[in-house]
Amino acid sequence: MSTPNLALAEIGALLGDPARANILAALIDGRAFTATELAGIAGVAPQTTSGHLAKLTQANLLALEKQGRHRYYRLASPLVGSMLESVMALALVQLPERRSRPSRLDDAMRTARSCYDHVAGRLGVALTDALLTREHIVLGDEGGEVTAAGARFFAEFGAQLQPPGSRRVLCRPCLDWSERRWHLAGAVGAALFGRCLELKWIERRKATRALTITAAGARGFAETFGVRL
Repeated sequence: MSTPNLALAEIGALLGDPARANILAALIDGRAFTATELAGIAGVAPQTTSGHLAKLTQANLLALEKQGRHRYYRLASPLVGSMLESVMALALVQLPERRSRPSRLDDAMRTARSCYDHVAGRLGVALTDALLTREHIVLGDEGGEVTAAGARFFAEFGAQLQPPGSRRVLCRPCLDWSERRWHLAGAVGAALFGRCLELKWIERRKATRALTITAAGARGFAETFGVRL
């Protein structure tokens, strides 16, 4: 068996545990949590959670950050977030009978949510469609680029696309698990998300990846992107 196949088997085994799956899902919005917080999310004892976190960190799915006496865990990279979002999309297609009745939270998550550091859900897909239609970006299956017109648009919008010296992928598609279409990821997706937060067009919700679209956001998305949800 080749090394990539062994790695795939290892990651599959890690995702196959419900507690570890809950931990990864909680971290998919890019924020960091302590082991105690993740134990509550996973629904297992702190000692058990420590074992899960060690395995996920050793596999480079999580990164550990220390601040004083506190230790925080977050996803190791945007690539991990995209992988989890794609697995969720596949699960909805392959295992539809496993889904419970839709809830209000499902509705909110489908409307707008964070996917690591970019916008997902109907809002994320609609913004991506608008940028493509206006030829501000070009997307393919493997990546994308910002056009000259797009660079001007983002500059006027106040979104810094790539900090000096950054080695991050500028622009790439990410499969949306609820819409089953592409939304925008990479440095451009992160810049767009950050600017919308700064403008208070969207707000994070506590204990969920769902985002609230504010009244200012409803106006801003309509006027700037032609997006009306």
